[in-house]
Amino acid sequence: MFELCQSGKQRRKNELFRRAEDITTKPVRLYEAGNGTQNSNEPKTDTMIKKELLLGDEAIAWGALNAGLSGVYAYPGTPSTEITEFIQMHPLTRERGIHCNWSANEKTALEAALGMSFVGKRALVCMKHVGMNVCADAFVNSAMTGANGGLVVVAADDPSMHSSQNEQDSRFYAKFAMIPCFEPASQQEAYEMIGEAFDFSEKYQIPVLMRVTTRMAHSRAVVEIGEPRQQNTLHYPERPRQWILMPGNSRVRYKTLIEENKLFEQEAEHSRHNRYIDGPDKSMGIIACGLAYNYIMENFPEGCPFPVLKISQYPLPTALVQRMASECRSLLIVEEGQPLVEEMIRGLLGTPIPVKGRLSGELPRTGELTPDNVRGALGLPRRESEAASQLTMPRPPALCQGCGHRDVYTALNDVLREHYPDHKVFSDIGCYTLGSLPPFRAIDTCVEMGASVTMAKGAADGGQFPSVAVIGDSTFTHSGMTALLDAVNEKSNITVVISDNLTTGMTGGQDSAGTGRLEQICAGLGVEPEHIRVVVPLPKNMEEIRRTIREEIEYKGVSVIIPRRECIQTAKRHNAKKQ
Repeated sequence: MFELCQSGKQRRKNELFRRAEDITTKPVRLYEAGNGTQNSNEPKTDTMIKKELLLGDEAIAWGALNAGLSGVYAYPGTPSTEITEFIQMHPLTRERGIHCNWSANEKTALEAALGMSFVGKRALVCMKHVGMNVCADAFVNSAMTGANGGLVVVAADDPSMHSSQNEQDSRFYAKFAMIPCFEPASQQEAYEMIGEAFDFSEKYQIPVLMRVTTRMAHSRAVVEIGEPRQQNTLHYPERPRQWILMPGNSRVRYKTLIEENKLFEQEAEHSRHNRYIDGPDKSMGIIACGLAYNYIMENFPEGCPFPVLKISQYPLPTALVQRMASECRSLLIVEEGQPLVEEMIRGLLGTPIPVKGRLSGELPRTGELTPDNVRGALGLPRRESEAASQLTMPRPPALCQGCGHRDVYTALNDVLREHYPDHKVFSDIGCYTLGSLPPFRAIDTCVEMGASVTMAKGAADGGQFPSVAVIGDSTFTHSGMTALLDAVNEKSNITVVISDNLTTGMTGGQDSAGTGRLEQICAGLGVEPEHIRVVVPLPKNMEEIRRTIREEIEYKGVSVIIPRRECIQTAKRHNAKKQ
């Protein structure tokens, strides 16, 4: 969820809709049926389409709209943010009254989407990979309730941690919850697959997870777009008691879910997205998952000599894996993220066939795959490359010039370093996390959304003084409110700084759930009104801010300081609109 304030992010919004002469219309075949092999003789349908140059995120968004979407629910987080932004700006959203407001966090997003599914409408949930941790309770239990209207959860993973605090593979959640998972290998496949995921969800009355990665989400390709289908009408579940997860109902449902997974695997065996492409050289078979398939084929422009099994739909198609294992002398597993499939195959195969991949060292254990490191795993010679330029100076991220967080950290550092040498500052996830870097070096921790307040409380429980939490307005309403309630209930001796820039600045300026109501929220949670202090973070107010910080640190209880000034980037955009 780390994302720098970048006004350039708004430029993408000017590119979303190209019409007229940029659109080519011709008949093409979309949504082809498949049988798990490269060629299919099954009938195909002709549809009039137009071509668009789209990010993977935008292809998913357009595919969902054309699949009859009624609502998208999301919390912004790179690399998933553009899915919801695209839907918000699309004309079809206004024409059809599609819900597209941001949710307070990923858990509330999935729960709201589950409610829309309950009444028969198609709902999409979007988040980055760590958002899956936030909504895990609802996600795992949604496998037990099932779905009525189509319900698709898109998780955008971030291998190499370009803007995240960990590497995490969302396919594990699908396996754990026994929910089908789709993993597109191209933008075109992402567009088509999202519609198929909604159909699959309704066919089997089960939520579906779609997993993409940063490279897929944020790279562009020409995508052929079809016409939108009609939205579902209001209708209710055939088995409504299944949605009441009391033990008696859940025991019955769990057995059914286990049996249904056999059907999901059969679907994967025959999916057109899981293709077995034969090759003459049986010394090695390659299993390539999602985007990794492109890295394989890029290294063999004339065609791969080895058999290749492309996997883009899960559960793992075990029959196709076993076929490859019986025909080849070794297997190379190429997958983006963690070695999920590699681990499964090692347990699946009873024969002592060598299985190579991330676990065995042929591919790096961390970070993104690239055509070059895949090339090394294939045994091909490395390509010649130029050394990195020595003239380029490193440019570490920094808070924007004029950002209100700068004044907050300046005042906080002044007070703490002068009066409290044993201070500890527990920070959170947002632009203000950059306060860990020079010149401020103002924070001691950053773990996950909302942890600052609770960690400050725990430190105070252990005797730490002063114990200060710094959290942003959007992060506070995402996960900080319950933490503050814990602190109030125990009268913890902590000072909470809610640095309010009136937006979700870290992901480009989306609406913040608590804008204009933070004081009322804190008071409603039990913070004493006289210890909810609002200041304006500007250099001219520095003395007042320092005094406020000192007074609230000395108060023996929970105090909240709200430095409020609009994000410099959103302020520029708002001012530009007024001119």
